Amino acid sequence: MKHPIFLLVFLTLLPWARAEPQLPAGVKVLRDVPYVTNGHDKQKLDLYLPAVPKGPLFVSIHGGAWRAGSKSQADGLPMLAQGYVVASVEYRFSQDAIFPAQIEDCKAAIRWLRAHAKEYGYDPKRIGAWGGSAGGHLVAMLATTGNTKEFDVGENLDQSSAIQCGVDLFGPSDFPGWKAPSTEPMVQRSGNDSALTQLLGGPMEQKMELARKASPVTWVTKDAAPLFIMHGTKDPLVGLDQSQTLADKLKAAGCEVTLDIVQDGGHGGPDFFTGDRVPRLLEFLTRHLAQP
Repeated sequence: MKHPIFLLVFLTLLPWARAEPQLPAGVKVLRDVPYVTNGHDKQKLDLYLPAVPKGPLFVSIHGGAWRAGSKSQADGLPMLAQGYVVASVEYRFSQDAIFPAQIEDCKAAIRWLRAHAKEYGYDPKRIGAWGGSAGGHLVAMLATTGNTKEFDVGENLDQSSAIQCGVDLFGPSDFPGWKAPSTEPMVQRSGNDSALTQLLGGPMEQKMELARKASPVTWVTKDAAPLFIMHGTKDPLVGLDQSQTLADKLKAAGCEVTLDIVQDGGHGGPDFFTGDRVPRLLEFLTRHLAQP
């Protein structure tokens, strides 16, 4: 795990390392693949296929306050050199449809990917997901709702939408318990500029039942997928308490969870790959995805 190639892989996985690396020789890219028949324009994914797939599928879910971002900013492309297939998923934004549209779309994408595993050469039993911020929230939702059909709607319902592991970077997890970590309007519990208000379709206090439904902590059971969570102590957009609450609940349920607290870390940044974080995170991914 200390080989330099693993450090390179990890650094280019990170959401703030946005310069798209040169793809390995032989990689085939399928762009704008619809995972819902005749669906919304956002219900598409990009699929990156290595010359020789070795089994694992790495699913990238972008952030952007559930109202922005793009699947074109795919995380994990260096994993192609390790034989991973990479899928970058787009989903409907809050201006397109309020929650639960976002998790319904991510689950529809996972089901589609599982249904087409044989066609594209990856193992439907080795699917991991990675996301930061709003993407981290959606990854945590995937990890905690794998054994419920609550958000499974549409096609490929004979396929599971569960993942085998997830990496959640500073994603919200407990909307009813939300405390704004700064005065930034987008992170307040209410207000026209609040990303939470836009996601829920109204102020938190008027949408409390939906807020609970949108919270990964609500869905925690002993069967939640292993989760690796990273969060900075000085995040101005999502308070550390959000990840701490989720980690505590997962631990109490007997689930595998790692909470890596980044001292003085913000909402992403270089502090997230200091110390021993690189080998520990790569060991987590390898243990859950790389082994048959």
